[in-house]
Amino acid sequence: MADAEAYLTVAERAQAEFEVKGSEFIGHVAPADSVDEAEAFVGEVREAYADATHNVPAYRVPEGDMLREWASDDGEPTGSAGKPALNVLVQRDLRNVVAVVTRYYGGVNLGVGGLARAYARGVSDAVDAAGVVEERPHERIDIAVDYDDSGTVRGILESAGVEFDAAYEARVTFEVRVPVDDAADLRDRLRSATGGRVELG
Repeated sequence: MADAEAYLTVAERAQAEFEVKGSEFIGHVAPADSVDEAEAFVGEVREAYADATHNVPAYRVPEGDMLREWASDDGEPTGSAGKPALNVLVQRDLRNVVAVVTRYYGGVNLGVGGLARAYARGVSDAVDAAGVVEERPHERIDIAVDYDDSGTVRGILESAGVEFDAAYEARVTFEVRVPVDDAADLRDRLRSATGGRVELG
């Protein structure tokens, strides 16, 4: 379990575009709460910009109790792309975030320094476009109840102000995203309100 301290991340998905000596750069960022989410976003951008010369990814996301930092130069000279992109996330103290900088080569070599500046700017501009927010670590709780208790459970979730999705099938299931600090209290409230009939996963 990650510690429940607040952290900074991007508020939403965003992108920013600019040109350097004919090369077009597009920075993309998104919030991501796991390596899988980060990799999915990288894959999505690579697919959408499959005709680009390079799609350089970088992310800082939780993996177990660790913070995983990863970047790739995606065919650019070693150290000229992935590391500068990742450095922006590190310097701005952002986590639970993924970035990809897309480059369409414009015919002029930028040199390692020029590339490093452009890839760093791609991430920085995209982060600025997304906006930075303070988040608290969240965990997911899966809830299953009979229909009789579903209104009670829904009422508690709404009053707690947590994000959730509900599915009404043979039983009612809720997928809840709750701040780690509040999870134990929410579980207790749900158990006592349903006389222990609620199933929590």
